[in-house]
Amino acid sequence: MSEQTWPGLRVDDWTATRDTLHMWTQIVGKVRLANSPLVNHWWEVALYVTPRGLTTSNIPYGNASFDIEFDFLADRLVVRSSRGETRTVALEPRTVASFYDETMSVLRELGFETRISTTPNEVAAAIPFPVDTEHSSYDAGAVRQFHGQLVQVERVMKRFRARFVGKNSPVHFFWGSFDMACTRFSGRRAPVHPGGAPNCADWVMVEGYSRELSSIGFWPGGGDEGAFYAYAYPQPDGFDTWPVGPAGAYWSTDIEEFLLPYEKARAAADPDAAALEFFQSTYEAEAELAKWDRELLEEDPHRLDPMRGIEPHRHR
Repeated sequence: MSEQTWPGLRVDDWTATRDTLHMWTQIVGKVRLANSPLVNHWWEVALYVTPRGLTTSNIPYGNASFDIEFDFLADRLVVRSSRGETRTVALEPRTVASFYDETMSVLRELGFETRISTTPNEVAAAIPFPVDTEHSSYDAGAVRQFHGQLVQVERVMKRFRARFVGKNSPVHFFWGSFDMACTRFSGRRAPVHPGGAPNCADWVMVEGYSRELSSIGFWPGGGDEGAFYAYAYPQPDGFDTWPVGPAGAYWSTDIEEFLLPYEKARAAADPDAAALEFFQSTYEAEAELAKWDRELLEEDPHRLDPMRGIEPHRHR
């Protein structure tokens, strides 16, 4: 697979837009949170990559439902109702306050009025959405490049996810931390998480980390063009010194996670293989050191291919 398939986007070139988009995704994510029943580890709040952007997927509301999609290719937020109505909000240089007001107005017009907590989560400077005039940047080209990164990363994460038959999260985008993640679970309970995330109640983190886990992900930080990350909770002895690949991957003492700068994977002869090596080797650090039942939890994702008539080259 050619290097050009994986878009390059320097974090420094779109930081203002990234921070604005982060707040917009928090508004939309909180709408999903307010209307969805609790699912373990807050899986009901996440967004999902689509061919055009990020979506909430279907949100129940009384006897009806709606969804919200960031359409980054058309520069608009699309709200669709099961009653057949559609409304849009422009994605353009505008304040968070303006985006919040119009999005809430659109929901009211469609009959889906929703009250959310207007304080951002997991950020140090938590400006309430209705009064946030500081974040107002939108570089449409950069956002499309970011979406291109998400498309590639999600594709490879799904291949990695297919190797595990135990409890395994979807590949989903968390608007609090503004990253895409996929998490595997051993099936055992974890010690109570100490919390400590900025502007996020400790009990939120307790629920998120209530079971022993190994998590991998990608976020637009940690490298010149973003970074892949991996961590375990609880972290077993020796985890931080476990040999992981590919070349360029390392243990960050600042955030206590393994990191692989996105640009290192993008420049590899086979970016897919580089990302998969990082995911697999960091997972094995947790699975081996914490003595997971790997024989029970892992399986060959291609085991039924001959019966399904799938040829090996189609996996790429």
